[in-house]
Amino acid sequence: QVQLVESGGGWVQAGGSLRLSCAASGGTFSRYAMGWFRQVPGKEREFVATISSSGSWTYYSDSAEGRFTISKDNAKNTVILEMSSLKPEDTAVYYCAARSSIYARTRVDGYDYWGQGTQVTVSS
Repeated sequence: QVQLVESGGGWVQAGGSLRLSCAASGGTFSRYAMGWFRQVPGKEREFVATISSSGSWTYYSDSAEGRFTISKDNAKNTVILEMSSLKPEDTAVYYCAARSSIYARTRVDGYDYWGQGTQVTVSS
């Protein structure tokens, strides 16, 4: 019902910035809370940031707090993750996810739809 497509990943030097975008289609985007997660080979997918359906509430992982900003544009069916002061440990595949709820959540199993992921590589 909902399709998500991430874009904006790439290579960046430590200390640099990247802007990830997630375009959604299908469903009612304005009613969905959204999240960003990341995954490194051999490790479980981990929470990065989430936002309520209206965009009023945001939550971040400890590692993302102060460096990353999540935002949601319901008019454009888009969720953004702005990343700054990037570190090598931020290197991962980043996934956009949608939840059939207005409330933000940090758990991977709390989301219903996932994008294909976009690679972010931070070099030292």
